[in-house]
Order: sequence, then structure tokens, then C-alpha cells
Amino acid sequence: MRPPLLRRLGRLLVSALLAATACTFALPSPASAAGGLTQVTGFGSNPGNLAMYTYVPDGLPPNAPVVVALHGCAQSANDYYANSGWTTMADRYKFAVVFPQTSAANNSLSCFTWFDPADTGRGKGEVASVVSMVDKAAQLYGSDRARVYVTGLSAGGGMTANLLAAYPDVFAGGAVDSGLPAQCATSQTGASGCQYGSLNLTPAQWGDKVRAQNPGYAGPWPRVAIWQGTSDYTVYPVNATELRDQWTNVWGLSQTPSSTTTLPGSTTLTSYDDAGGEPAVQLYQISGMGHGLAVDPGTGEEQCGKSAAYFLDTICSSYYTAHFWGLDGAGTGPGDGDALPAPAGLKAGTPTATSVPLSWSAVAGAASYHVYRGGTRVGTPSGTSFTDSALTAGTSYTWTVAAVDNTGKEGARSAPVTASTTGGGTPATCVTANNYAHVAAGRAHVSGGYAYTNGGNQNMGLYNVFVTHTLRQTGPGSWELADGAC
Repeated sequence: MRPPLLRRLGRLLVSALLAATACTFALPSPASAAGGLTQVTGFGSNPGNLAMYTYVPDGLPPNAPVVVALHGCAQSANDYYANSGWTTMADRYKFAVVFPQTSAANNSLSCFTWFDPADTGRGKGEVASVVSMVDKAAQLYGSDRARVYVTGLSAGGGMTANLLAAYPDVFAGGAVDSGLPAQCATSQTGASGCQYGSLNLTPAQWGDKVRAQNPGYAGPWPRVAIWQGTSDYTVYPVNATELRDQWTNVWGLSQTPSSTTTLPGSTTLTSYDDAGGEPAVQLYQISGMGHGLAVDPGTGEEQCGKSAAYFLDTICSSYYTAHFWGLDGAGTGPGDGDALPAPAGLKAGTPTATSVPLSWSAVAGAASYHVYRGGTRVGTPSGTSFTDSALTAGTSYTWTVAAVDNTGKEGARSAPVTASTTGGGTPATCVTANNYAHVAAGRAHVSGGYAYTNGGNQNMGLYNVFVTHTLRQTGPGSWELADGAC
């Protein structure tokens, strides 16, 4: 999609035309393979003029799944390989990953052209090229054709939705990260309307856009995860609601959630279950996150990815998406199936400078419990209490707890509890970046071609990549100008 053209204001300053469609702006990495990323040539019909890269973990068994991962604008396959966390999941759960790559020859900022019917219809353009890659991967690695999944960021997210609509017989599931509904726009002009606002369609009208891509197809439909930051000013959060409306309608489900769960990273998960009680559509809303893919760098079980431009340190979306698809062999989502219920009554006791005691109510059938701090498991007590220690003074932490049965299967997580250690102090967070980056990260927003701080609404100057400021966080989702003051 195209952000509004920045007017020529002032003396000789000419704003940059950010001509990306649902794009992220970052310096593109080299297109060459790096590390375990390997280019595959001669993969078959390629009407979309794409390149194919793959990552295959050691010890890949026959009949393993395949995940297709689509990068954002001004990114490459190598960026997604290096930062998204999908290689960590592939190593752990043993599946192949295909990283399609577009180029400036297709779009000026290397965006997948999700808005062009010549690239989004079944048998056409870029979507047809991606399906050729799936066929090639299945041939090379002996993959399970019933377990093929697709995910993507921003413009890659928009193309993910289109792939699910055009090829529901190819993809068992999808994940749209900071992206847009299938067939939201059919021209570059219409793309901005999707990016910044609502088309005001009913769920049935959104569902019809999917059904029209493959007339006569009656299912099964892919299971769809939707990831969205609530402070995304590049692809507005209404797109997540519209995606939810679209895919619940395709599945014939109500837009009333079957369940709501709190996850790490200020994330709220709402699930919409099919007739068998399994989640068909899941919506992950991350409070305060801007535009990008949610990652959580670290070595914890639920951590993955690297923090970089438009890879935002909040929660490991790749882990939760893999769990939702069942790639870990543990079901199709937190608390699904016959897993144990979430522990109730989680509370924090009196903290010290370095420790916080926790307690909760017992769960029938639990053999032990997993205690998580900020998404990382920190303890496995057999009882209903645990003291988290070696903490930093004057720091706020958040915990959740899950019950584990005697087979090792983890149940749903509890509601979170937050507490702070005594002493010390928490310094203000300061970030120096250009105005475009501040807006994309959710620290600022755009009005009339100018950037303004979120919360304080201070004028930061023209919305472009040339004006740079330091912003200081003053509260959740609130920032102020702090040039020279941090």
C-alpha cells in the first residue's frame, strides 16, 4: 500500500515517497544465501518472478511439514530467515521452511503485490510461483502435503491471506502478521483504503471475497492465526478485526470468541472454535506494539527471533503460531483439547529486592506446574507455590502458571500477575530514530504529513526518514520529545 504522498513543505526539503504497499521500510539485506539458507533454482512455473530459498534442519524426517514464510517490504528472504524465529521452530519440531523472495523488479520496494489481481488469483503471478515452491519442496524433502502452512509480515501478510483464499486445498493453515484481509484491494489506489481504514463490510461480504477465489470449493478450510499490534499506524488494527470477520465467516462461525486468554508480551488471544471444539481462527492482539513481526529473543522454550527493524521484542509469534498449527504435536492452541485447565488465584506475595513469592490454587490431575516469567519458564514446582529469585531490584515482572499432567502435557496458562521488587529504580526508556521508524514502531502517529508523539501529541516535524528525534517513554504507549535529554 502507499502511505500518503508527503507534501513539499519548507525550503528545499523534499519528502521521500514511501511507495510501498503494506510495506515495512528497512535497508534490504543482500539477496544471497547466508548460513543455512539455500537458494533453490528451477522450481517450476514462476509467473510471479520470485526467488526460492529454503532452510532444512538436520535430521528432517520423511513426511515432515512445510512452512512458507513471506518477508515484508524492503526486506529479503535472508532478513526473515535471520530474525523471524522460524528456523528455531524448524530445528525444534523438524519441518522445512520455504522463504520466497520478491525484488525491486516486481515492486519498487520489494513488496509482494498483494493488491494486484494478476498476482493474487489462483494460477496467476506470485501466488502461483509460491505454490510451485511448495511442490518443489515436497519433491526435494518428501514433505507431507497435508501439512503445508504459510505465514507473512505486512505485505507478506496480505499475500498470505490471498494464498489461503486462492489455495485452501494446498494450505492447512496460515498466519497473517500485521497484514490485511484476502482481496481487500484489487488496485494500488485501493490499497491505502485497506491500510488506513475500514471498508465497512459485513463478515459475510468479507467471506464472499474468499469464496469467490475458488468457486465451488466447500472445504476443509485452513486454520488462521491473526497477529496485530494495537499501536500499528502503518497497517491499522481494524485490519485484524476484518481478518477475524472474514475467516470466521468462511468457517461458518460466530464472531463471538469461544475463549479469551492472556499471554506474555501484553498479548490477548481470542479463539473461535470449530464444531469439534478446536480453534479454527485465533486473534492475537499485542497492546502497544507498532508495525512488525512479534519476536522474543532468548533461549527460553517460548522465545525466538532477533530484535531488528520491524522485528519487535514482545512475544514469540512463531512459537505460538507453530503451536496453533500443531507442529509441536501438542494440539492446536493453548488450553485446547483435554489439556488441564488454567490454575486460578495466582498471586504475588511480599517481594524483596531480589525475589517474589508466588502461589495459586491446585488443579485436579496436575503432576506439576510450569511457572513463566515474561514468557520464559523459570520453575517447575510440584506444589502450588514458588519463589522467583535472582531478580533485579526496583523492577516490574509478570508471571503466569500452567498445570502439567503426568504425561508432561501442559494445560492452559493462568491469568497473569505483576509485581515489582523493592529498591532500585527503573530508568526511562529513550529511543533515537527517524520519524518514519518512530511511527512504524508505535511511538508516534501521522496527521497531515507530520509525525506526532503518541500520548503527548508533540509535533515532531515531517513524516519521513530524514528527520530524527529522541523520544522518551512517559507511560504505557506514551512518549515525549527528549532530544539531548537522554
